[in-house]
Amino acid sequence: MKDKIIQELNSSNKMSRLFGLEKIYKLIEIGEEQFKKTEEVNNHVHTIYSFSPYSPSMTAYLAWKAGLQAVGVMDHDSVSGCKELIEACKIIGIASTVGFELRVNFSGTKVEGRKLNNPDSNNIGYIAIHGIPESKLTEAKKFLNPIQIARNRRNKKILAKLNNLIKNYGMEEIDFNKEIYNISQAKEGGSITERHILYAFAKKIIQKTGKGEKLISFLKDNLDIVLSEKIKKFLLDENNQFYLYDLLGILKSSFLDKIFIQPDYEECISVYKAVKFSNSINAIPAYAYLGDVNDSPTGDKRAEKFEDDFLEELISELKKIGFKAITYMPPRNTLNQLLRLQRLCRKYEFMEISGVDINSPRQSFNYAIILRPEFAHLIEATWALIAHEKLANYDEKYALFNNRNPFKGKSLKERIVTYSEFGRRIGSRHPEIVYQKINF
Repeated sequence: MKDKIIQELNSSNKMSRLFGLEKIYKLIEIGEEQFKKTEEVNNHVHTIYSFSPYSPSMTAYLAWKAGLQAVGVMDHDSVSGCKELIEACKIIGIASTVGFELRVNFSGTKVEGRKLNNPDSNNIGYIAIHGIPESKLTEAKKFLNPIQIARNRRNKKILAKLNNLIKNYGMEEIDFNKEIYNISQAKEGGSITERHILYAFAKKIIQKTGKGEKLISFLKDNLDIVLSEKIKKFLLDENNQFYLYDLLGILKSSFLDKIFIQPDYEECISVYKAVKFSNSINAIPAYAYLGDVNDSPTGDKRAEKFEDDFLEELISELKKIGFKAITYMPPRNTLNQLLRLQRLCRKYEFMEISGVDINSPRQSFNYAIILRPEFAHLIEATWALIAHEKLANYDEKYALFNNRNPFKGKSLKERIVTYSEFGRRIGSRHPEIVYQKINF
């Protein structure tokens, strides 16, 4: 019975998902199975509203099951899953934080034209808008709508390029509406990404070759993809429950460049415009540090150099642009990379926000690395982020970086300590009554 209810958390209906979560919560809480709690947090989980196997309700459930104290949704070009995550976390009693991820162009900055944190494009970088007050989500959705429209124009061009290729392999064309749009949440304000296109292609490949040796031969002979032994083992296992996602990861890292079309600046708007908007709604604009990559936790990024060679120059420029934070993923980088980044964040007074980019079922929600002493401050920063978001929803002057904030005269470090204490005191079931918990 419980397994059937858990499956409801990924149903197509939002209310059914939340109702299913309520049923699961009651079963767990009154039963003998209690989920162990850790001090872990994760502020960067993707949902079905960009590309992920998880609805916001399922995201909340898996975070709760993993013992996380807080979880944050961070979809590409979309905030449509945010309210569901907030409601889901209230049901199970863990803290939530919401935002979105987008790509912006750095034209007019001192790092214009350089390769930043984006393996696909120079001058275009990923940023994260964290801690959006719930009352500002409608504004954020309106802001993102033209970006989604521009992205879909490019998506259709990429698909046309792919369809032109696959006819040579004896495959039927992929239909944008039936096989891409319909597997996304675009009708509900979700975004469509390259992963949706590659997911549809992965299904076509399996339909043509089946799983196993024939598929591996197809990848090598037709797409010039040479697999690592690890991935080959996954694809030889016809009972592999993550087969489609494993194949998708390979197509993302080793095939996408054959059909990729560079985005224009209607899709990847000016970094100045994005940061200005974020600050106007009292969210926290964060640059997403990637650093030179040796291995990718999601399996879809090659070993490659990024912004490490000019990191201080970049961070100095980010400060001038108006960024308030740097976000990074501790499992992705070496300790030396992150200690250097932390020193620069302290020097330029940037908030540090952690998160592990989860968009595949093979990934765990647990990353104990954040419990190491070098990253303990990231847990405190998460609680500060939560307090910022809930307090700013009550009164914008309590946003962490608002000019009227009563703690404006304190250092950023002091404000984060204070807000972290606030965040831990806010009731996860009823964060909307935050004003009753905090005495300024």
